[in-house]
Amino acid sequence: MSLDLDAIRADFPILSRKVSGGKDLVYLDNAATTQKPQSVIDAMTHYYEQSNANVHRAVHTLAAEATEQYESARDTLADWFGTTRDNLIFTSGTTEAINLVAWGWARSNLNTGDAVVITEMEHHADIVPWQLLAEEKGIEIRVVPIDTESDTLDMEIFSASLPGSRLVCVVHTSNVLGVANPVAEIISQSHDCGAKVLIDAAQAAPHEKIDFTAMGADFVAISGHKMCGPTGIGCLLATSESIEEMEPFMSGGDMIETVTMEKSTFATGPQKFEAGTPKIAEAIGFAAAAEYLSKLDMKVVHSHIRGLATYTASELQSVPGITVYGDHSVPEGSGVVSFLHDSIHAEDLARFMDAGGFAMRTGHHCAQPLLDAYGVTSTNRVSFYLYNTKAEAAAFIEHLRYIVGKFA
Repeated sequence: MSLDLDAIRADFPILSRKVSGGKDLVYLDNAATTQKPQSVIDAMTHYYEQSNANVHRAVHTLAAEATEQYESARDTLADWFGTTRDNLIFTSGTTEAINLVAWGWARSNLNTGDAVVITEMEHHADIVPWQLLAEEKGIEIRVVPIDTESDTLDMEIFSASLPGSRLVCVVHTSNVLGVANPVAEIISQSHDCGAKVLIDAAQAAPHEKIDFTAMGADFVAISGHKMCGPTGIGCLLATSESIEEMEPFMSGGDMIETVTMEKSTFATGPQKFEAGTPKIAEAIGFAAAAEYLSKLDMKVVHSHIRGLATYTASELQSVPGITVYGDHSVPEGSGVVSFLHDSIHAEDLARFMDAGGFAMRTGHHCAQPLLDAYGVTSTNRVSFYLYNTKAEAAAFIEHLRYIVGKFA
């Protein structure tokens, strides 16, 4: 089975854009954010045009419609992620979801000397909160290094880091290498040692149907904008036990039960962590994105995306001066391909490619420790999604060869 790419591409209005003096847009920055189908744009527009009101407060028609759509979005997303509405907390994205675990759970449950295990592969969002908590609470941070020869975590050191740990934080799929970690093994080993597990699934959720219950993690952080949804919305999936152990991250309206001038009591479940006016249109758009993806076979989507990455990585190997990072020979992983030319600066190369209509990423990708392990400060990165084609990948390689031949 294959994807009907013509039909899929027709669903994304931005893909018809011309850039750089009339060049066809070839969008290859999907690990940063994906484009949005018309159905997501329409769902958010319909809310603003027909039902714009605040939720959970008033009884007038618009408020009732807004509340129904917002909470229906929670149901849709909970079903998509294999859990219940009581286990899905809306956040602004993966970064806030991880911070919610750090300040809502870890700050209340960890004490001086308790250990948190993280890896060298993590995004800054899964490093900095633990460093701040270590300064405040005196917790120990144990770092699992990456084996740069195999582009995988050192699982021997991982296992040795577990005894006495309380929390293990691991990225599901690297946003630099496109490498998927052995999540099932990590969760199993961590739980055997009595540690909770937080999985950063920002790069996995776009092409792999996350089943929170089947996965067995205690926390999973997800961003909507990387899976066809709008920016500014995501979620934290958390077990009921973990939610009960968490304290509020932010306080204010809508997360309370009662308030007096002497004391306040808090709501239960996800509402306890959703203070203030929520991201109503964004939640509706996020649910519309899940509904869009539900019409596709995600195994086929994954195979398509990974196939484009494998093809591109293989072709890059033959471009003079190019070094490719990550193992793209295995089926597990994402559509990310990071590379570097030995004489053309990454930012210059990105600008040259943009002039040809190719949108790609450059920089440290919010993963400086990982790049430090490879001895580089930045890379170029292309990342594919379900609407990209092999013709686009081939055109990218052809233009890159032209640039290298002209400037190297």
